[in-house]
Amino acid sequence: MNDNSLSVIILGGVEELGGLNMMVLEYGDDIIVVDSGLMFPEEDMLGVDFVIPDFSYLMENKEKVRGIIITHGHEDHTGALPFLLKEISAPIYGSRLTIGFIKDKLREHHLEDSPMYAVAPRDKVTLGAFEVEFIRVTHSIVDGMALGISTPLGRVVHTGDFKVDPTPVDGQLMDFHRFSEYGEQGTLLLLSDSTNAERGGFTFSEKEVRRAFEDIFSTSKGRIIISTFASNIHRIQQAVDVAVMFGRKVILCGKSIVSNAQIALDLGYLRIPRETWLKLEDLKNLNDEEVVLITTGSQGEPMSVLSRIATDEHKHIKIKEGDTVVLSAKMIPGNERSIGRIINHLSKRGANVIYEKVSEIHVSGHASKEELKLMLNLVRPKYFVPIHGEFRHLAYHAKLALKQGIPKENIFILENGQVLEIDGEGARTNGKVDSGRVFIDGKGVGDVEEMVLRDRMRLAHDGVVIVLLGVEKLTGNIVSGPDVISRGFIFEDASPELITDVKDFLAETIDALDREIIADSQLLQAKIRSSLKKYLRNTMERRPLIMPIIMEV
Repeated sequence: MNDNSLSVIILGGVEELGGLNMMVLEYGDDIIVVDSGLMFPEEDMLGVDFVIPDFSYLMENKEKVRGIIITHGHEDHTGALPFLLKEISAPIYGSRLTIGFIKDKLREHHLEDSPMYAVAPRDKVTLGAFEVEFIRVTHSIVDGMALGISTPLGRVVHTGDFKVDPTPVDGQLMDFHRFSEYGEQGTLLLLSDSTNAERGGFTFSEKEVRRAFEDIFSTSKGRIIISTFASNIHRIQQAVDVAVMFGRKVILCGKSIVSNAQIALDLGYLRIPRETWLKLEDLKNLNDEEVVLITTGSQGEPMSVLSRIATDEHKHIKIKEGDTVVLSAKMIPGNERSIGRIINHLSKRGANVIYEKVSEIHVSGHASKEELKLMLNLVRPKYFVPIHGEFRHLAYHAKLALKQGIPKENIFILENGQVLEIDGEGARTNGKVDSGRVFIDGKGVGDVEEMVLRDRMRLAHDGVVIVLLGVEKLTGNIVSGPDVISRGFIFEDASPELITDVKDFLAETIDALDREIIADSQLLQAKIRSSLKKYLRNTMERRPLIMPIIMEV
């Protein structure tokens, strides 16, 4: 990297929607990191708990990292922090609620001693060659921030996730004036949220959800169960406000939603009358028409509270005729099948299920086309990079920028790992750094590779066949077997003749081998695997995972 150039490196968030957001800004010997998010697994990532960005570039340059700035408290911007902080040491900056959520997350990983600093809108911090100003934006979470970053080459504006909400629940309007000032002073580069770049018009205000809640509360005679994201404090606040309006009590269910609500309550971001928030054990003392349950599980997560309620596995909450269940969240692409299953289970048990397709019980937290154009016109950047989205979102946002007068050669659609270099002579892409996805499975970090996922896919589709064979080491004589065990391939008790055929085939194959091959366990395993693979493909058109186990005696 040129010492007199500004490098912008996106390590995650421009090839996927809803995760892995992480960006690096580098000038000389100074690096700042913007966001550190995770992504929840896609359907083909069997057994993976979640995914984080490959931040090996930061590990290689850890002595340069001056700070980590978090724009807001959503998991796709904070979830990878514990793993990053185990590798590098740097102070973390974010709004009060964001830092509150991060502290709670880091406590689980025994990283609570990491330096963290809560900032307010228009606060500035100096981190090496960078001066970072925090600018208030409205989003689907409280205390979202954009960033105004002053560098030796000029100003950079990073919008974070945002929408233009003229009537926010907390009354805290987006700081249009400050964005306009950056435009008047001259902005070198704008990096802007592209999630809703395909959607025309303006995104609805969060307060629209309250009207939907009021309609639901006014017609529901039984219990009301509302499922939403644990971090959506505005949505929880509106549910509480409408519950108070209709004389209902509120019970929060689920570890994450209770924890986040308590943090927001302690910091003054959430207001719940003392007599309104009750505990789960109080449910049995309430009449159905007095109850509002607020819980997690709007995306069909298997172990969430809503999922356990839907499948009748929750100890305290059983669905009954007359219950109303509200899924107050957007269906994230890839989760439709899981959410559909939950809706079906709830409906079978007599609940009236209300979700995005049948009612206006969710609004997006991201800017639509007209708001994105407004941001471009306020900031008036020299260079533009769309972020936060798949390629189609970035491409559509780039077209909007072109229509707003930014020259085509000044618009860059970056890939993860690609370096945008800006200096006194202009801007250009300049190679790539290591990037990609790291799979987290249980306590394992990065030990699940693509090969492991392919094996899991094969196990899921075709099962496994295990061949057991005992061989006398000195002579190469077969002393036991071959025995065949299968799982997920066929039901052995129902198809004994097939297992017998496989045993006979293996016995014939092994008899035809030289004693030298039989005495070498690795060669014997390879021969059994290749022969049986071909046999099963030709006879059954199946491709199970074949595991020969040779026991030498």
